[in-house]
Amino acid sequence: MEKKTPLISLDSTLHATLLLLALVFIQEVQGIGVNYGTIADNLPPPAEVAKFLSKSTIINRVRLFDANPELLRAFKDTRIEVTITVPNNQIPRVTNLTVAREWVQTNVQPFIPSTKLVRILVGNEVLSTANKLLISNLVPAMQTLHVALVELSIDSHIKVTTPHSLGILVNSTTPSGARFRQGYDTHVIKPMLSFLRDSNSPFMVNPYPFFGFSVDTLDYALFLPNSGMVDDVTHLRYTNMLDAQLDSVYSAMKVLGFEDVEIVIGETGWPTKGDPAQIGVDPMSASEYNGNLIRHVTSGVGTPLMPNRTFETYIFALFDENLKPGPTCERNFGLFWPNMTPVYDIHIMRNTAIGVAHYRHKSRLIIMVILSFIGSWRGSIFL
Repeated sequence: MEKKTPLISLDSTLHATLLLLALVFIQEVQGIGVNYGTIADNLPPPAEVAKFLSKSTIINRVRLFDANPELLRAFKDTRIEVTITVPNNQIPRVTNLTVAREWVQTNVQPFIPSTKLVRILVGNEVLSTANKLLISNLVPAMQTLHVALVELSIDSHIKVTTPHSLGILVNSTTPSGARFRQGYDTHVIKPMLSFLRDSNSPFMVNPYPFFGFSVDTLDYALFLPNSGMVDDVTHLRYTNMLDAQLDSVYSAMKVLGFEDVEIVIGETGWPTKGDPAQIGVDPMSASEYNGNLIRHVTSGVGTPLMPNRTFETYIFALFDENLKPGPTCERNFGLFWPNMTPVYDIHIMRNTAIGVAHYRHKSRLIIMVILSFIGSWRGSIFL
């Protein structure tokens, strides 16, 4: 009798290959997060902003710097994930469970589930304030807010964490040598990481290559071709500054035994305008950084120490904020003008993906037809 094994092998190989192709084509465009600051007098109404983001962009997460009820109502039924913030000056009060319950009852319960609240941030860069009262109350406040969420059985949907600047790290010449600052490491960050692990919440950091580059490392900061740097200990090569910053955080966490806690990028961005002495501050550099950032963090490549992963990321910022104090650059990080047109093109508008979507739709149909044909072939080949 004639052997049919080769036909079975060919059939299986074709089927497996086509299934793999189908999975590739069916992948959706990954979204990105954005920081929605409001220190300005020229911003559009929140309801218009929420509608614009949900209908016209691939932005699917927003981080708010307070719990403004107008903003929370604006994101009702948009399916955009929303993160709210307990201001720094309220941290000592929410260590009291009664106050924490009241905070949740006022700022969370009235808006869920129609507004997709996913995270509460307790303060912003608290350790960098050097305020002993805030720092000593930070972890207790996080724990107490979590208890208030547990009591309402919403802790599985809404997580509690706090964002940090990279000032929490001791200066290191290599990512593998990074450590948390002495004093903060065991007294604040270690119990915080323990809480985050137990509550399945992420460790949030605000890495800014913009604040760390020099004229010699501009390409390295912008994800552009460069000679890179090699970690003398791990011998791993870094081709961009963000990876080095993230791996520095990872290395510091690993020393404390918490490398399994997820890292989320709470803020990162690049301004379009700065003071006269600043270099690399222009729309082109901002476009290079943020465009390359989105591609990198959603690619699944990861970092040298954290390969094969993506990073939940929030770009700073949605709009320029013309009333912010400080140097010129602080007022010019916006992705969009107040009329909601892009300051520069980084392909986050939905209309820039129409061709891709059309191509994917046609590809799905082709794959379905071929798979159907293969299925019929398998059933009839041995008849």
